[in-house]
Amino acid sequence: MTERTTAVSPFVRADVAAFLGYLNNLPGPRTHEMSVADARAAMLAMCDVADPPRGELAVVRDLVIPGPGGALPARLFDARSERAPGPAVVFFHGGGWVIGSVDSHASLAAEIARQLDLPVISIDYRLAPEAPFPAAVEDAEAAARWVAESPAVLGRDITGLVLSGDSAGGNLTVVTSVALRDRPAAVPVLVQAPLYPATDATRAYSSFDAFADGYLLTREAMGWFGSHYRPDPEDPRFSPLAGELSGLPPAVIVAAGLDPLRDQARAYAAALALAGVPVTYQEARGNIHGFATLRRAIPSSQQDLAAFLAAVRAAIAAATHATANAKAAG
Repeated sequence: MTERTTAVSPFVRADVAAFLGYLNNLPGPRTHEMSVADARAAMLAMCDVADPPRGELAVVRDLVIPGPGGALPARLFDARSERAPGPAVVFFHGGGWVIGSVDSHASLAAEIARQLDLPVISIDYRLAPEAPFPAAVEDAEAAARWVAESPAVLGRDITGLVLSGDSAGGNLTVVTSVALRDRPAAVPVLVQAPLYPATDATRAYSSFDAFADGYLLTREAMGWFGSHYRPDPEDPRFSPLAGELSGLPPAVIVAAGLDPLRDQARAYAAALALAGVPVTYQEARGNIHGFATLRRAIPSSQQDLAAFLAAVRAAIAAATHATANAKAAG
């Protein structure tokens, strides 16, 4: 008797299905068919349509950070004009290390500032192909160290860093956490908080094939990003799962259930737990890669982001308490 198997279609939320129907029927070239300049403009235009307005904040100020390849633009977002000493968030935007900017991710950075009630410094690291791997990695580390050392510029004493970013920025969040573990900054990294990060290019994952076509982030787009960024897949600065994870700061990770990168996020969370690192893992079931910057187009994404940031708030509180206890004991 032959056993028959039936493929089970993945769960897709109604608002996600509506957005994908719109997106997949748009005329014109896809990301991998565009020039770099056109792809960057298209991402910015999509954010203007698909993401909520930035909204009002007490402080939105452009900064300039010294980087290894020259000055790095950055932007400070803060819901308060004055603050007591406390943590600051360093945010790295997504976009495959090729597209994206502090402008394309201004709405997300502002929402993080409001929900965490912390200053957020969003970093415009160098992009490929003008500056291929490891330029973005070097810029991310330099920017985090600068924030740790620059309370006067930020208008408050910084007691710890929260590193965060989405997609490629999630990858930079993880590798910067590793760099600051190995050579600590002026203040500790309290929490690493990547959203749907790329963590491992050394092996195949089933979600890559399952969701690599028709779910926004495609196989062709990922190949296009990689051809411009030109990383070494075995280098832990690109595939942090290939490196040592013990001793990293506590992590809060969110993945999307319909994301080709989903299983990389799962694997990273599991590896952290096995290495003894406190980790909270969430998965936005029925949602797609990039949902945090699609909250107008996919309204249910707002709840996914709020749940993620609630977990980040709890992790910051726990890490701050643990740091204070360690200082008292020492």
